[in-house]
Amino acid sequence: MKPTLLVLAAGMGSRYGGLKQVDKIGPSGETIVDYSVYDAVRAGFKKVVFIIRKDIEDAFKEVYHQNLSKHIEVEYVYQELDNVPEGINVPKEREKPWGTCHAVMMGKDKINEPFAVINADDFYGADALQKMHDFLVTLDNSKQSSYCMVAYQLDKTLSDNGYVSRGVCKTDENSFLIDVKEHTHIEKKNGKILFEDEDGSEKLLTGKEIVSMNMWGFNTSFFDYSEQQFKDFIKENYNELKAEFYIPTVANKLINDGTVKLKVLETDSRWCGVTYQEDKPVVIETIKKLIEESVYPEKLWK
Repeated sequence: MKPTLLVLAAGMGSRYGGLKQVDKIGPSGETIVDYSVYDAVRAGFKKVVFIIRKDIEDAFKEVYHQNLSKHIEVEYVYQELDNVPEGINVPKEREKPWGTCHAVMMGKDKINEPFAVINADDFYGADALQKMHDFLVTLDNSKQSSYCMVAYQLDKTLSDNGYVSRGVCKTDENSFLIDVKEHTHIEKKNGKILFEDEDGSEKLLTGKEIVSMNMWGFNTSFFDYSEQQFKDFIKENYNELKAEFYIPTVANKLINDGTVKLKVLETDSRWCGVTYQEDKPVVIETIKKLIEESVYPEKLWK
């Protein structure tokens, strides 16, 4: 069973200052998404599903549909504020969707096979997509299956231009995930790596921590588990207008309950991303070097 690639592309890009999902970084006008899908096609994925907002649909399809649909099956679904399970009321004051796991839930009607989840604005690398594919083809859709994630070393994932969010992972001796905790404000300061704890205090990180870059592998049982937990999340956070329903939230509960195991796959791929406009030259230079090393052709979609 060939897996599907689910791309989270509904983000607002507030820190970036624009629609980074369609920003050009390759020598022939390619975006980060183009390189991720190219790597997925080479690895053996059969379909890509984009989670987008309706207000960016035209711009998104104009950039991607013609090129990608020649090489892989392409589907689109929408993450909107009121797209929630039946019986849930959305607070009138709420202005933004509910976070990454809510976005994943939008893919339920389009995905019937094991699938990978990635961000549209992160460059993951060919090795990461290949390792993800090779794990997913071992899965079926049983609720007893293992999940997985691809992890990177923290100090190789930071921006020089401001703070980032990362899921810091703990694993056992067999590389199964014990816990992943979202750190929403990690930043380089005076040669140190610091993050802001829940109480507002700054804590030190070594940089050697293994972190999630939101590259996950699931089977379709994850949709049902997410919906169940989302209902509880809404009950607990109904009046918290900025509360978000993260993928690690669901993964942690499933692991702690003993419902699933989650394998951590470490990769040698180079990661980079565009949280800020100032990050863009770094991504462009990374792609340029990989083209010089013949990892990618100069014109991706010939």
